[in-house]
Amino acid sequence: MSARRRLSESAVNHQVEFRGNAVTRRGSSSVSQMMESRNEAQHLMECDLCQQPVSFFCRRCGVNLCDTCIAIHLRVKSKNGHDIVDYTSKDDDDTCHCDSHPQHDCSAYCKTCDAPICILCVSIKHKSHEMSELSDKIEELLKVIAKENGRLQSSKHELEKILENTTKMLSTISSIYKQRKDEVTARGEEWHKQIEEIVKKLHQELDDMQKEHEAILQKQKKEFEEMIGKVDETNRKTIKLQKSKNVKEMQTFVPVIQNRKNLNEVSQYSFPTFYECKIDPNYLQTYFGYVDKMQVKKNSLLENEFKERELPGRRTLNVPTVTSVIDTGFPADENDNRLYDMAVTDDNKVWMGGACTEELKLFDFNGYIHHTVSITTEGLYICMYNKQVVYSDQNDNTVRMITDTDTVVTMFTTGDWTPYGITSAASGDLLVCLRKDDQYKVVRYSSTGTVLQEIQYDSQCQPLYKEATYITENVNGDIIVTDWEKDDVIAVDRLGIFRYSYSGKDRNFTALSVATDSVGHVIVTDDGGDKIHMLDRDGRFLRYIIPEGGIRKPRAVCILGHGEMMVGECETGIIKRIKYLEE
Repeated sequence: MSARRRLSESAVNHQVEFRGNAVTRRGSSSVSQMMESRNEAQHLMECDLCQQPVSFFCRRCGVNLCDTCIAIHLRVKSKNGHDIVDYTSKDDDDTCHCDSHPQHDCSAYCKTCDAPICILCVSIKHKSHEMSELSDKIEELLKVIAKENGRLQSSKHELEKILENTTKMLSTISSIYKQRKDEVTARGEEWHKQIEEIVKKLHQELDDMQKEHEAILQKQKKEFEEMIGKVDETNRKTIKLQKSKNVKEMQTFVPVIQNRKNLNEVSQYSFPTFYECKIDPNYLQTYFGYVDKMQVKKNSLLENEFKERELPGRRTLNVPTVTSVIDTGFPADENDNRLYDMAVTDDNKVWMGGACTEELKLFDFNGYIHHTVSITTEGLYICMYNKQVVYSDQNDNTVRMITDTDTVVTMFTTGDWTPYGITSAASGDLLVCLRKDDQYKVVRYSSTGTVLQEIQYDSQCQPLYKEATYITENVNGDIIVTDWEKDDVIAVDRLGIFRYSYSGKDRNFTALSVATDSVGHVIVTDDGGDKIHMLDRDGRFLRYIIPEGGIRKPRAVCILGHGEMMVGECETGIIKRIKYLEE
């Protein structure tokens, strides 16, 4: 027995003297502190036998006791015996008792049985078993607990940051939404009766969004408060075990702490942003509104695009002309494919990705190669993003960027989904086609990989895509994808609602890649028909674009501006610069 005021059954008749001796050893200040703690405990807890203020606690039985009931409790037989201590010391037990011989402390560890044992067990029940020092097992368990606790504690800072941001958003949500409603009202006054009904509708949408947004943020706030509370509780338990070294409690605690999950993925929510454009009665409803409820990023439709759309006389040439030709020099793969994708820079150059090589090539419009950079895969799917070339890496499901120093950096991963076509959006986000087994979807990502929007099903809950491959965004916010399984072009609006599909004019139609120009034309390369299809922004066929000399197996396509496009022949690796619109 220790001096922690345990009372054995043999001490029943001497409990007063024993307690007196224990008190004497504590000294006068300790007595005062003990009495204050006991008095405080008496106001909170009662004896389990008589409901008098509690003074003691039996660790073996888990029973609260007053002074009078100690003797009564000690007369109750228990195969584990009794261990009575001050109530204020009930959680200070640093002793591990043997399960087979409760009156003995554990002093060794049986590896065969994976259990702590006492000296009697060593010589009897576990005589032929493999043993180890108890301290070795304690050290082993403490290392596991410390490691797992460290893992959980490392996530606490991120949880606190998210909680702080959530709280901040909640504190400003009313003023932000009021400001957005004022913006809508101001725009409505300019357009007068023409958009009066639309303004009312948007007010209602904002009210509904605010309620939904606030409910989600409240839920997230509560969840992160609970998570932080659990992390703190785990830390307190870890500190206690580090002090007590109670191996049985450690064994119980290890699976608990190992099952506590780190913060993996958190949905980031932003306030809606109002954006405006010039009045166009035919497309008013299309351009005016808020992007995807609660998953919104700034959507700035470039002013020059609208100006160009409004210019008169922008007609297609009767016979499109080839103004220059570039031989990319990519080798052929087993299917005779050479050129896969390309992306135009702001300084009149074009990045190109091809087969059988893990590199991208940078050409100017006259065909002179300026730069070659090594990447981690073939250049199947590339785009420009913030003036840097970005590509999908299907080897490890990542989206990567090439920096100004030719360093490949990972922007984000796409988890279990494999990335295919990729394009930058006017909102500053990235749109990526993803595949998992036989499922396909389009996901809008922020630059850090936060999922802002997912597009996978139509209004009847049927899959929109069977093989979403290449992707682009039109000036009206439509998200347009080529589906290689359906041989279709599929368009949804910025909210992910189905707009139209285009299946070509004959059965040879094979939609490979897609691009859009500044007036909203949709340009589709047709590998099966050796043609380029031009559609209007509503998916209606306008005409074929077949340059002088024709085009063979077109795949990659990008728009240069000034009524020109570049189209890549997949099997020859040749790029043709084609003039298709009049000045």
